[in-house]
Amino acid sequence: MSGQQYFKVAICNKYQTLLEECESALAIWNGYRAEISESRLASKEAGDELLRLQAKYARAYTVLQNHAHNCSFCRWVANLEGVLWKMSRTPACQLSALAAASQVR
Repeated sequence: MSGQQYFKVAICNKYQTLLEECESALAIWNGYRAEISESRLASKEAGDELLRLQAKYARAYTVLQNHAHNCSFCRWVANLEGVLWKMSRTPACQLSALAAASQVR
């Protein structure tokens, strides 16, 4: 799990629940897809089941993304992560200069 998801999980229980549902749906879809591929079963029923599982994953992913967009905690975390990411990409000398400049004011 990425750092971004880990931080959101620590803050938003709903996000964690939706993330787990999404990951479960993906694992089930991938597992069935691998099973069909290995057994070389290409029946209409197998194809229909793959489509159903794919749609279930797509719905779970959409609900997760909608929540992350609409939840004030998740938006706050995303903004904070953006600031931290930018800071991690800024050379230390620039950060020192910025800190010194803010103390002068």
